[in-house]
Amino acid sequence: MPRPKQRTPELRDRVLQVAVAMLVDQGAEGFTTRRVAEQARTSTPAVYELFGDKAGLVREVFFEGFRRLRQRFDALAECGDPRRDLLDVIQAFRGFVLDYPLLGQLMFARPFADFDPGPDERAAGQSTREFIVTRVRRCVEAGLIAGDATDVAHVLLALCQGLTTQESAGWLGSSRASMDRRWDLAIGALLAGLAPDGPGWHPTG
Repeated sequence: MPRPKQRTPELRDRVLQVAVAMLVDQGAEGFTTRRVAEQARTSTPAVYELFGDKAGLVREVFFEGFRRLRQRFDALAECGDPRRDLLDVIQAFRGFVLDYPLLGQLMFARPFADFDPGPDERAAGQSTREFIVTRVRRCVEAGLIAGDATDVAHVLLALCQGLTTQESAGWLGSSRASMDRRWDLAIGALLAGLAPDGPGWHPTG
C-alpha cells in the first residue's frame, strides 16, 4: 500500500498561516523555519519541501500580505463621491498596516536580508498600487485633483506608509483623536495642494 501523501495543500496552507501569525506576533527576529514547522505540527524538511527554503516561505508570506490587503480593498463599496471613495481606500490601508504592522514591514520595508523581491513580488505590489491609481484617476476625472494619476498614487501611498510607520511606533500622538487629526491634516494638505485651483508644486531647478 502506498504511503499517504504528507505534503498536502492543507499542510501548505497551515504552514503559511502559522508563518504569517508568527511574523505578526514576533517579527522578523523570531521568525525561523524550525519554529514555524514546530507550531504547524510538521517537520523542517517538510517546510523546505513545500517552500524550497526560508526565503521561499517568506516570499509566500509576502504574497499573503498583499492578498489580505487586496481583500480589504475589494470589500470597499463605492459611494459615488470620488474623494470619499479615495479616503476610504486610505483608511483601509491604514487599518491593515496597523492590524499587521510587522507584515506591513515585510511588504514595504524588506526586513529579511535573505529576501529580495523579484518580478512576481513587485507585480503583487503593483496590483495594490493599481487599485489606488484607479481611485485617484476618478478624482482627476471629476476635477478634484490635477496631475498624473500614477504619480499622485505613488506619492499618496508613500505618505500613508510614513504615517502608519509613525502611528505604529507611537510617534503620531497619544490618543485616537490626535492621530486622526494628524492624518486628516496630512492627507487634506496633500489633496488640497493637488486640487486644480490649489497652490500645486512646481520644480525650481
